[in-house]
Parts: sequence; structure tokens; C-alpha cells
Amino acid sequence: MAVILITGGARSGKSTRAEARARAFPGQPVYLATAEALDAEMAERIAKHRARRGTGWIEREVPLDLAAALVASDGGGARLVDCLTLWLSNLMHAGRNWEHEVNALAATLFNLKSPVVLVTNEVGLGIVPDNALARSYRDAAGIMNQTIAEFADEVEFVVAGLPMKLK
Repeated sequence: MAVILITGGARSGKSTRAEARARAFPGQPVYLATAEALDAEMAERIAKHRARRGTGWIEREVPLDLAAALVASDGGGARLVDCLTLWLSNLMHAGRNWEHEVNALAATLFNLKSPVVLVTNEVGLGIVPDNALARSYRDAAGIMNQTIAEFADEVEFVVAGLPMKLK
């Protein structure tokens, strides 16, 4: 079983790379979407992702209970989680203990049979945010990414559509 973490900046090509990696495994891939269409702009983004991906995917919307969704979908094709940073945002907005949830996800990844490709954003490369909430989110994302990267078999950083192997 493979755990692959793909990170990078906004519009870097992470999702396209992750989709290709997930489709390379045998079986029908499962797309675990963490985004919620809470406004028209986000609904449009989701629609564009779906159109680009095309058919052939089993799709599940998983804004919060990601570890449970991975367990429930284990034993078939590869699962693509897009994306961890939206999932983190959902957890924080819901008032859930994100550190507990991230550690539970990491423990779950260790016990799965089918491949998992996870997409995450690298949000810590810019300037220090000017408000406490944004700094808290940036710090949480960095901790989450380090935790998942530790458990991943492979880690890629995508820049301008080009993957760089980190692990």
C-alpha cells in the first residue's frame, strides 16, 4: 500500500498530478472531496475540478470525517483526498480538535490496504499573516503537513505543474 502526499502552492498543478498518480493504480479510483460549495464561487471551482477529472471516479464528499471515509473505502482502487488544507479549515471552523483529527488520520493511513494520494497546500512560504486566525491556520497547516509527510511513503512538491520528489 502506498501513501503519497502531494503539496505545493495555489494553482501549482497539485490536483492534476494527484489525479494522474491515483489513476495509475489498478481499480476504480475514489475521489474524497473535502470542499463544500458554500457559495457560488466555490461551486464553480468544484464544477471545474469535476469536469477536468472526467468520469471513472467514485466521488464522496467528506468535509470532516476523513479517517472514517478512508477506512470505509479501503480494499478497492486508490483514494485521492483533495485537499487536506480545506479539511483542516473545516475542522477548525467546526471547533473540532484538529491536532487529534490529524493524528487519527496519520494512524489510519498506517493501517490501510489500498493506496492513498493526499493533496495539501504549502501555505507557509509567504509573509507572516497579519491576524491571529490566519497565523493559527498557517501554523496548523504546517504541523499537519509535517505529520502526514512523516507517514507518507512518497512526498512530492509541485511547482508550475512540475513535481519535485522530496521523499
